[in-house]
Amino acid sequence: LYDAPDFHAPGNDGPEARTIHLGLDLFAPPGTPVHSPLAGVVVSVADNDRPRDYGPTVILRHEPGAAGPGSEPAADAASPHQPGFHTLYGHLDHATLAHLEPGRHIAAGDVIGWLGGADVNGGWPPHLHFQVIALDPLCDDGIEGADPHNFPGVALQRLRTVWESVLPDPSALAGLPPGTVTATGTGDDPFLRKRDLAAKRKTVLGSSLSLSYDDPIHMVRGLGAYLYDNAARRYLDTVNNVPHVGHGNRRVAEAIARQSRLLNTNTRYLHGEIVALAGELLAHFPAPLEVVFLVCSGSEANELALRMARNHTGNDGVVCLEGGYHGNTGGLVEVSQYKFDGPGGRGPSGRVAVAPMPDVYRGRYRRGAGLTDDELARRYAGDVARAARRLDAPRTGPGVAAFIAEPILSCGGQIEPPPGYVDAAFRHIRRAGGVCIADEVQVGFGRVGDAFWGFELQDVVPDIVTLGKPMGNGHPVAAVVTTREIADSFANGMEYFSTFGGNPVSCAAARAVLAEIRDRGLQEHARTVGGALLRGLREITSDHPIVGDVRGRGLFLGIEFVRDRASREPFPEACSYLVNRAREMGVLLSVDGPAHNVIKIKPPLVFGEAEAGLLLETLAAVLNESALVGFVQ
Repeated sequence: LYDAPDFHAPGNDGPEARTIHLGLDLFAPPGTPVHSPLAGVVVSVADNDRPRDYGPTVILRHEPGAAGPGSEPAADAASPHQPGFHTLYGHLDHATLAHLEPGRHIAAGDVIGWLGGADVNGGWPPHLHFQVIALDPLCDDGIEGADPHNFPGVALQRLRTVWESVLPDPSALAGLPPGTVTATGTGDDPFLRKRDLAAKRKTVLGSSLSLSYDDPIHMVRGLGAYLYDNAARRYLDTVNNVPHVGHGNRRVAEAIARQSRLLNTNTRYLHGEIVALAGELLAHFPAPLEVVFLVCSGSEANELALRMARNHTGNDGVVCLEGGYHGNTGGLVEVSQYKFDGPGGRGPSGRVAVAPMPDVYRGRYRRGAGLTDDELARRYAGDVARAARRLDAPRTGPGVAAFIAEPILSCGGQIEPPPGYVDAAFRHIRRAGGVCIADEVQVGFGRVGDAFWGFELQDVVPDIVTLGKPMGNGHPVAAVVTTREIADSFANGMEYFSTFGGNPVSCAAARAVLAEIRDRGLQEHARTVGGALLRGLREITSDHPIVGDVRGRGLFLGIEFVRDRASREPFPEACSYLVNRAREMGVLLSVDGPAHNVIKIKPPLVFGEAEAGLLLETLAAVLNESALVGFVQ
């Protein structure tokens, strides 16, 4: 309710919404009489008739210790400088305006007005906004900017403590249990205070499960490209690629609910959803990719892909890339250099060979150093060939089973290889007897804009493609798509069975995602919005020497921070500062890359021009802040 334009600041049209409700709302039909809980004096009767305002409003002044029903106010209670407090009654009917006049003495229990309908109360469902205000004087015309007939009913989250200090809880005056307005809740209450929730999390969850940002956020809702915290503050989400077609997508949610009510069971029974999904999915793949295996997650998909590769080739070794991440199982951490060479890692195993990341900005071969794209691709692909030869050493090597890589490296820092690299790397692997796996968990389903799959950007066809939970907008569904030859060799007598991989509900969710991408033109949307955003990012960062590179495709972009452009030394501190400062301003970004100096932008695909504008505005503001400038110097 408070996210409408009239509730933004400054001037009610800025980026931070006023989401903290300062009073108590009591809902009842129009015409319901409103009684004063205390004796007092009318100081204001006015019609605040702007849309989304109070409509007819009454403000009363009360003495300290104002008595209950049957008492009379003191004779001087109307004095504007008499110590006291005030009560405000908003969203009343027009009849209230003729019923009262300023200066009238009100006894406890007197009728002061009646609830108004939406046509007169500012456009709200009929209710009373009741507020206690411990300020004096409240309505002194001598106060600059004061409105003697109105008072804020909502506030900014960052000013919550200030407002709570001057606006007492009105619960007791309304006959409700104390703490009704400010109750923190217990147990499973979704509005449990953040500090309590964080403390409980530490007692029941593993400490290796991290939280984002220096000041973590308690999220309670998502819608489109936005997330909302427990104070109803809205955040632009540029981080979460898993809700691919938007948080709270109605089509996906309804498909899940409808199928859940009808049937959800394992894949040993015939059901139409799994066949329908496989057919719709394969319509997006080139030949000879024609067989689908449905699983529950990207990690499960990559595990299955490695099993298939090893079974098909009879070899055990895997070539992976620096900065690569492919899942959280033991077998996938083994082929994820981002993990096994990171904190807590144990380095590569004997059946893994690592090739350098094809990073033309800071890698061993760089664009702009006299090398053409063809030469860059050839040299980086040569590194893949050398890694394959290490695995293929006579008598001691495990042989080459597979090369696994993302078409654009995500955890590596949004690294897009030079044109021709993937094709040349695939040829080296196939000559060594291995198969080629394209990990599309983060970049697939139209995210890159110029193609539906990331591998299509390099004009190649992998032997195996893996997909993750963006396929179901976060519902547990993922897939492996491969050739008939590899699928048949995998059918060696050992049954493959994922108990709920491809269950009817998951299939319904994935079909809804595919329908959303098609019907809303989200691949083309990612291309146009992402292209404009990339140009905007380059424009606003061009004069900031701490930004070394801006890169990416579609809605999969990266900004790399350096101490200076000549040395290209990573500057993770500036990157972290910017991400946490943007979070304070209502924009969520994430940090990645081996040196943690790359801002990664990968929002839901419904992220549009308005959201791109807000992101650019926020980044420009932070880059120009004196605090960041001083920090950099």
